[in-house]
Amino acid sequence: MQPEIRLQIDVRESFADGAEFGDAGSYERIAGEVHFAVDPDAPGFSNIVDIDRAPRSAAGLVEYATDFYILRPTDLARGNGALIYDVNNRGNMRLLQFVNDGVHSNQPADRDHAGNGFLMRRGYSIVWSGWQGDLLPGDGRLTMRLPIAADGDQPLTGLTRCEFVADEAGVTTIPLSANGFTRSYPVAAESADAVLTGREYELDERIPVADDRWSFANVDDAGNAIASDRHLHLPDGFKPGWIYELVYTAQEPEALGLGFTGLRDLIAFLLHDDEDSAGNANPLRQDGVGINRAYAWGRSQSGRFLREFVYQGFNVDTNGRQVFAGISPHVSGGGRVWLNCRFAQPGRFPRQHNDHLYPSDQFPFAYAASTDPHTGQTDALLKRPETDPKVMHTQTSSEYWDRRGSLVHTDCAGNDLPDHPQARVYLFASSQHNADPLLPGAEDYWAAARADNIDPEATMHPTNPLDTAPVLRALIDALDAWVTDGTEPPPSMVPTVADGTLVTAVEAAAGFPTIPGVAHPTEPCRLQRLDFGPEFEHGVITNEPPERNPDAEYAVRVPATDAAGNEVGGIRTPHVAVPLATYTGWNFREPGASEQALKGTVGSYFPLPATASDRDASGDSRESVQERYADTETYVAQIETAARHLVEARLLLEEDLERYVSAAARLELGSG
Repeated sequence: MQPEIRLQIDVRESFADGAEFGDAGSYERIAGEVHFAVDPDAPGFSNIVDIDRAPRSAAGLVEYATDFYILRPTDLARGNGALIYDVNNRGNMRLLQFVNDGVHSNQPADRDHAGNGFLMRRGYSIVWSGWQGDLLPGDGRLTMRLPIAADGDQPLTGLTRCEFVADEAGVTTIPLSANGFTRSYPVAAESADAVLTGREYELDERIPVADDRWSFANVDDAGNAIASDRHLHLPDGFKPGWIYELVYTAQEPEALGLGFTGLRDLIAFLLHDDEDSAGNANPLRQDGVGINRAYAWGRSQSGRFLREFVYQGFNVDTNGRQVFAGISPHVSGGGRVWLNCRFAQPGRFPRQHNDHLYPSDQFPFAYAASTDPHTGQTDALLKRPETDPKVMHTQTSSEYWDRRGSLVHTDCAGNDLPDHPQARVYLFASSQHNADPLLPGAEDYWAAARADNIDPEATMHPTNPLDTAPVLRALIDALDAWVTDGTEPPPSMVPTVADGTLVTAVEAAAGFPTIPGVAHPTEPCRLQRLDFGPEFEHGVITNEPPERNPDAEYAVRVPATDAAGNEVGGIRTPHVAVPLATYTGWNFREPGASEQALKGTVGSYFPLPATASDRDASGDSRESVQERYADTETYVAQIETAARHLVEARLLLEEDLERYVSAAARLELGSG
């Protein structure tokens, strides 16, 4: 039985006041809900954890719904025939922000939200929908309404573990989900044996918190603690930076794996059907014109979603057809999303300091086949050649340091792997996980640093300003050419063991320049094999916390650097090839808040000394700006040359070369 899909369109109107976007013309926006009704025993659904425990309609079907949002050319015949799906990140739309340089919005309607119009000028129809069923409504987030699994007429219960890290003093109460936008699993009546511990660093011994020092409670407006089955309350407050870990019996899990089938079935409908189950027209069909190919893009959590979506076999629809012809997971590192599991928490992901023991990073990590030496299992993310998409995996330095990104292109022992023929992997050298294109750029940042007005912003060091959006744009063009006419994309560009650009963290520290006041980390986010219990492969965790096997570790490597401290492997954008600073993918937590640990996926920024005398006086080993560039004209010429090399390699668009040159020309150098 095929899934029933019914669209409810609530908004259909002109986008950006009818602004024209090149040959594609004007756009319209369409928003509403998609309602699904599926046979839980049918192929394509029976592997969803707890779908057999979900309530059924009178027809014996499981029902659920999600928000959707579409931007499409008003005249589809003027579009390019392609759909690009932005996998939302915790309900937030990110594609227009990070690819179009648009002002972020979860309900894009204005011209500013289109940014430079890149995707619209190409003629793409852009689609969003909810997939993360535990999100709460608010701030325009895309949400999904999923059934709650039950044990007959009783609540379904199970062991659950939550971590909490407060970044500032004075915090006394935190939702069990650790944030205010995600549903917390309520405490079950039989959770009297709940255990709370605290520790400063991930490997420290857990220190029990006495039962009379904490409670399941929330604080009202008057400051009174009120019993709550969804909040943790410590009257004395959480120590900043400390890891608090709560293990308790929870209840009411949702069938979160339906997030995969909802996306699959929506895209299949938009690609192939004229109308939905109720006779409503497909919004991406017009006068015989429809969509002939679909792509998906996701960053961070949503990139991990795409990797799991493909690995679990959801890129084939219920009629056996390919769903996405190409995908682009961005800054996902070596992980996948933790979703199709009872009491899953898909918003969490392992880092060196916190959430380290959650199960989103599991073998296999690479698109090409490799063998896990700890189990003997051989596997790959791409293993269904008839329906696997073409993949462009992009990541920054931060993913190597804190998200085990090297495992995307090495085996478990840290040896180079050959490319899968349908995948390319690119490192954006020396950049950090989150780089908003609308924040000050590298030249502006350097000028601000010279004026001594950059603050660290809750990190030990100022954060990394490198903008990677220009390369993302070029690679979207390359992915489309790869799919439509077989034009091979640029080869993978990553650091490798073979050429000495992929090294251990200790080796990277040894090769890093001397910068006053800066200590280079000597350990990335390590990965040891974890035992979540015998039912884990069936989506049920019974060991909390999981048992760590110190004798079964996966090798995590990091990029090597040059004399300026910038990475030598991967794609070196003009600001890395022609530097004014050292840019890293690592940073440390702020002093007084577990400052010896890495600050998640945040990078650092260390401006080069301005003059040779500044360098000598401080003991900095890096060549100064004055020694590198005689004047602004010299700097601009080198930026243009570096950008031109990327254009010739199809890693940068001509329009972005002009943006680099224009920004460089605003800087005043040569005054000493």
